[in-house]
Amino acid sequence: MKWDGNRTSDNVEDRRSGGGGRPVFGGRGIGVGTIVIALLGGWIFGINPLTILGLLSGGQPAQVQQGPAQRPPADDRMAQFVSTVLADTEDVWSDVFTQGGARYQQPKLVLFRGATATACGQGQAAMGPFYCPADQKVYIDLGFYETLKNQLGAPGEFAQAYVIAHEVGHHVQNLLGISGKVDSQRGRVSQVQYNQLSVKLELQADCFAGVWANHAQAARQILENGDIEAAMNAAAKIGDDALQQQSQGRVVPDSFTHGSSAQRVRWFNNGLQNGSVKGCDTFSARTL
Repeated sequence: MKWDGNRTSDNVEDRRSGGGGRPVFGGRGIGVGTIVIALLGGWIFGINPLTILGLLSGGQPAQVQQGPAQRPPADDRMAQFVSTVLADTEDVWSDVFTQGGARYQQPKLVLFRGATATACGQGQAAMGPFYCPADQKVYIDLGFYETLKNQLGAPGEFAQAYVIAHEVGHHVQNLLGISGKVDSQRGRVSQVQYNQLSVKLELQADCFAGVWANHAQAARQILENGDIEAAMNAAAKIGDDALQQQSQGRVVPDSFTHGSSAQRVRWFNNGLQNGSVKGCDTFSARTL
């Protein structure tokens, strides 16, 4: 992915100073393998990954140390990469919203280690990257990229960019009122029906990530050979069916909350090829 020298965002908060690289339970560190188990369990079963980590490490609560928010250092290449991708999403979505007669409100992106406070509750690295609509911030522990590469088998910078673009896609959904409409159905429909709504929400965020890539490529030619394949591979690796098969050896479609590998690839590619927000209407689609 071509990103060196491109604009970086002013909306990155670095909370990593003063905290350890991993959450600590019961006086001992949690390894990447344990975090992957918690990550898979949280994604698949809807269990708080913090609970899973506690069980796996003796049940003691996490000790969270977090420094004050600040800009990431200029010599931190991974942080600069994240900041550059965020800036690119800002440029794309600002243009898209302007063309639609609206103003894009830029989200913040928070870098943290282990755990951090959010307006949606305590954020944990084991949850993977996430978006909090209450404070309009994307949260990511950069250690997730090692998990993505080494544990889930999805390497590459554009795969990493896809992850950020997906979370920014949730911010776009929040601004458009889509997330609120889905959340309003919680408790009013069955769990299976709500899972289906969640899948449509996640697939739309994948499609929005593709819309970003389409516009960024047209404006700045960011793609290199293999980038699209890397993003497609990442989408496939984090499909519900792939994660369930990996963790429990069987697939339970009614429990899907993010969509199958094929669905995630299909909707990301849909946005990538068409570059259209209207083309990302997963809620009206006859098939996903």
